[in-house]
Amino acid sequence: MISHSTEIRVRYADTDKMQFVYNGKYLEYFEVGRTELLRSLGLPYSQVEKEGYQLPLLEAGIKFLKPAQYDDTIIVKATVKELYSPKVHIEYVITRKGTEEIIAEGFTTHIFMKAETKKAVRPPKLYIDILAPYFQK
Repeated sequence: MISHSTEIRVRYADTDKMQFVYNGKYLEYFEVGRTELLRSLGLPYSQVEKEGYQLPLLEAGIKFLKPAQYDDTIIVKATVKELYSPKVHIEYVITRKGTEEIIAEGFTTHIFMKAETKKAVRPPKLYIDILAPYFQK
């Protein structure tokens, strides 16, 4: 299992008329969490693309527990629990910095595909090799 936490400051543009973070923004926060997780391991998404792969979203789920508001600092923790699976499943927990209260929980499921053919493939060696050390017992 591998986790990485990323700090994000809620911008005014992220909020709705109720002054809460607009629900659609949480998927953006998840995206920041997962791209920073990969970057922290030395695999920025730009390298995945350079190697000829894409990682489209297949499924997403969010459970909203408390509202985040303008100028809050939130922590997005992204966790990969499985490595040797055809799909990449990432779980997220968003907390408010300082209080550590959970604001939202969720997941995204992705699959690797070759950019040229748009055909699904198993996770490539570059992904497995970088994550494997975190999954050894």
